[in-house]
Amino acid sequence: MAAEGENIILFPFMAQGHIIPFLALALQIEQTTKRYTITIVNTPLNIKKLRASIPAESSINLLEIPFASSDHGLPPNTENTDVLPYHLVVRLLEASTSLRPALRELLQKLMEDPHRPLCIIADIFFGWTASVAKELGLFHLIFSGAGGYGLACYYSLWVNLPHRKTNSNEFSLPDFPEIHTLHKTQLPANISEANGADAWSLFMRKNLSEWINSDGILFNTLQEFDSLGMLYFRRKLSRPVWAIGPVLLSTESKSRGKGSGVSPEICREWLDTKPWNSVLFVCFGSMNTISASQMMQLALALEDSRRNFIWVVRPPIGFNINSDFKAEEWLPQGFLGRIQESKRGLIVHNWAPQLEILSHVAISAFLSHCGWNSVLEALSHGVPILGWPMAAEQFFNCKLLEEELGVCLEVARGKSCEVRHEDIAAKIELAMSDREIGKEMRRKACNIRDMIRNAMKNEDTCMGSSVKAMDDFLSAAAAAFIKEKTTETRDQN
Repeated sequence: MAAEGENIILFPFMAQGHIIPFLALALQIEQTTKRYTITIVNTPLNIKKLRASIPAESSINLLEIPFASSDHGLPPNTENTDVLPYHLVVRLLEASTSLRPALRELLQKLMEDPHRPLCIIADIFFGWTASVAKELGLFHLIFSGAGGYGLACYYSLWVNLPHRKTNSNEFSLPDFPEIHTLHKTQLPANISEANGADAWSLFMRKNLSEWINSDGILFNTLQEFDSLGMLYFRRKLSRPVWAIGPVLLSTESKSRGKGSGVSPEICREWLDTKPWNSVLFVCFGSMNTISASQMMQLALALEDSRRNFIWVVRPPIGFNINSDFKAEEWLPQGFLGRIQESKRGLIVHNWAPQLEILSHVAISAFLSHCGWNSVLEALSHGVPILGWPMAAEQFFNCKLLEEELGVCLEVARGKSCEVRHEDIAAKIELAMSDREIGKEMRRKACNIRDMIRNAMKNEDTCMGSSVKAMDDFLSAAAAAFIKEKTTETRDQN
């Protein structure tokens, strides 16, 4: 299937948590309109992986941009955070700025093509691409796979480092007073340790300062429940902000899994044996794990709760996350045998078909790290959340879900906090029981599910807010494209 029309260029940062939302956005634009050619740009190894993920019927193009990791003090063939220890992630971020000349050259060549670039949509970590686009007269957008509220807190913290200016554990954000206060335990490690002169601070401040050169920001969220986040960026940058979410891969996508795990069929068969609204799903995303002591306490809590559950397990912190899971060392003695005998639990190693599980009627609640993709997948099916944030903006996603939306109870905070199984079991009971708190969480989660469905409506008589936002940003890009072409023609004459 050959696409026609101007080229929309998408350029995600080299991390699966960034590439996957960009692929979902590319597919969503392609399905929404057949008017444009769509091209995803990335480094060779990421393009190779993406090629296997593009549906056969799609016309999305993939273009390589050269990158030699060993030139930047990184191991050879390192092109994705998936293969990096945490302390080297910032080095990959720093190295990514070296892509500037190659991207400029690639865009210049594309501008000579019959299907000229309509716009470039770049990652939140690629602020430098905005000035490249400006030099070439291209419409530029930043796309955030995160929600507005969470990213607003993250942005404000890096710009202001307010926790460095107080001895109190609680502090406010000077440019985001609407959220009242944050606590130092809600800070991800890199922000907590930042002093303004460290590598993360230097990169993030330069990166975020470049956003002002962009023509607007796209958010994978809904205006209806994320208006505070949208307000922050409109006020901070004086740029258009479009809430176009949820941008999610379908259950059929080949890029969702990480290889080993459990099949959707096995999960479905197990869930089919459980009553409606009776199962807790426990999963901390594709890159996270918890400490050995936390894992032991969580296992005890799941057993104490006497609730059905599916738990995606990985080796605890300090062990290779992709190595074999040693249940006899990391779980209570006899735990697996008791769970198998009672048929209350399904233990899954490494990966599970999350969207398929969350869409099943047996699921009652989701114990999650509050990564934004996971949040949207849960809320799209009316599933309330037990929050255990661990990194990045997840702490602020949890704050939004609990304090503003009422669809979450925070269970724990971070990878090193001390947890007690009695406390976790009590939160599980609150969320899954028929007591008022649990019923209210489920009611509000179902309300947001309906909001999402309405936002994604695309009918002759009714266009949802997210569909309209998608249409509006494409119209803005088209208007800028026509204006640039008109100026170009006038200059040539």
